Amino acid sequence: MKITTLQEIQTLHKSVDFVQKTIEFYQENKDGSLQIKGLIGSSKSFTIANLFDEFQQSILVIYDDPEEASYALNELETLYDKKTVLYFPASHRRPYEITEVNNANIVLRTEVLNKLSSSKKPRIIVSNSNAITEKVVTKATLSNKTQRLKVGEQISVDFLNEVLFEYDFHRVDFVTEPGEFSVRGGIIDIFSYSDENPYRISFFGDEVESIRKFNIETQLSIEKVNKITIVANVENKLVTEKRQSILDFLPDATCIIGTNLILTAQHLENTFKKAEDSYLSLNQDIQRAEPSELYYSKAEFEGDLSKRFILEFANQTLVTPHYIFESHQSPQPPFHKKFDLLIDDLQEKSADAYTNYIFCSGEKQMQRFQDIFEDIGREVEFQPVLNTIHAGFIDHDLKIACYTDHQIFERYHKYNLRNSFSKKESITLKELTGLQVGDYVTHIDHGVGKFGGLKRIDVNGTMQEAIKLIYRDNDILYVSIHSLHKVAKFSGKEGREPVINKLGSPAWKNLKNKTKKKVKEVAFDLIKLYAKRKMEKGFQFAEDSYMQNELEASFMYEDTPDQLKATEDVKADMESPLVMDRLICGDVGFGKTEVAIRAAFKAATDGKQVAMLVPTTILAFQHYR
Repeated sequence: MKITTLQEIQTLHKSVDFVQKTIEFYQENKDGSLQIKGLIGSSKSFTIANLFDEFQQSILVIYDDPEEASYALNELETLYDKKTVLYFPASHRRPYEITEVNNANIVLRTEVLNKLSSSKKPRIIVSNSNAITEKVVTKATLSNKTQRLKVGEQISVDFLNEVLFEYDFHRVDFVTEPGEFSVRGGIIDIFSYSDENPYRISFFGDEVESIRKFNIETQLSIEKVNKITIVANVENKLVTEKRQSILDFLPDATCIIGTNLILTAQHLENTFKKAEDSYLSLNQDIQRAEPSELYYSKAEFEGDLSKRFILEFANQTLVTPHYIFESHQSPQPPFHKKFDLLIDDLQEKSADAYTNYIFCSGEKQMQRFQDIFEDIGREVEFQPVLNTIHAGFIDHDLKIACYTDHQIFERYHKYNLRNSFSKKESITLKELTGLQVGDYVTHIDHGVGKFGGLKRIDVNGTMQEAIKLIYRDNDILYVSIHSLHKVAKFSGKEGREPVINKLGSPAWKNLKNKTKKKVKEVAFDLIKLYAKRKMEKGFQFAEDSYMQNELEASFMYEDTPDQLKATEDVKADMESPLVMDRLICGDVGFGKTEVAIRAAFKAATDGKQVAMLVPTTILAFQHYR
């Protein structure tokens, strides 16, 4: 069966009448306004992509709903790449509240400003009403808070150090989030607000020898780069400088696309009113920026739109359109996981000369559809698309039906936003920064001691960071940060203090040898047990049935990669003639029960009974329900 790509659907969509008319109108009227009515679901993303290809200009897409914007972002990123498609989110700061804001969002906002100010390359910027209402720094201010570096450039470490302090960066031992930097001799780690990964800059004297992006968790390089941009936090808690709209960063020929600009304007008005009310309630002795300097008003927004090319995907428009184009589309019908209804619908579409496309999140899902249709024994004509979109649609002009797997199975569809650094903090560094002076730790070579904090020591004339460990009789051991893997927080019986080892004593070595001997004995017994189990013949379950596929399709949420791997391994064990012996570990709420239900159902459909044992009555009742 031929697999169709998203790009092929996009090309097909380009031939529709309203897309061609929009392209022709834009080429003749760079400050005009249009309305396209009747666009359904993800057809909006295909329309945006086709217009972007033809306009050869940047496009700002404003969604009223942040969730809808996130889904569209993922669709457009699949069609292009993350350098072409940018996301401009809200910082989620309430008017005049001095609170911490989402660092991931600050990075994304700053990245958009930096790329728009430093390059004329056309881009698609996806945003929402919440984000548009917050004003941003001017181009001049951004330039003043930006330091550019390239390999081979002459710049002293001390000068760069001063620049970073001026940008309000914090000097730390290890960078874990934006706005931090660390200095280790001729190496500087910097986490700029302009990129989701930190930079590691190596100096040879005053010359920038190399620049690499690196992973916080592994501390390993991701890629080498020739030049970088270090940007300060331009979303400070207290704003003193003049601000402007994100629209001021966009080229004049930029097309503004709104899915509901009337609601966007209303949102701007409401936010501005809240800011005015908050401003009046402030202590007037403390100088603060006025609402007009921080927030984009409805009047400013409408005034800026009058100078731009505007396209609205809505039935009612904020800007009076020169032309109104109508799309003849309808949404994907609900099937309530009834495959007979789905097959009836697909056969009717085929009979009416429609081409059926089913968008699948992966090859397994695509295979699942084929197995279900074969098991039911009814012939269905459809073309699988090995990518997912958020919402299916039927285009009656093109005579295509685009259905999504998650809507057919009524499964929650999750979007993905870049937020890598918030989860990349290394476990070792996390534990290290969480340790208090006096906590017990274990060194693999020297035994149990006390954590004495991070210290800077002189090693052959070079200052390096090291961990200070205190042993019996106040013996001191310094461990290089490059040997963090040898140190772990002590884990023992709660409420009982451990015995601190003495450096150089054979006690720790003897304990390790004794433990190794005991482990070998346990391992020997286990090997005998496993060998005996290997000789036993187990029940060999059949491959997945139609009912198994239907059950697995009925779960509300998509499997995580770990769930998918665990399920595949369990099924492989069950379909093997050997006795199964498998342990699945996971935290609360990570989806172990779903894996267990799949295995239990597989056993039941093969004529076996299943006993499910749980530790508490309440949990047993939850599983029963």
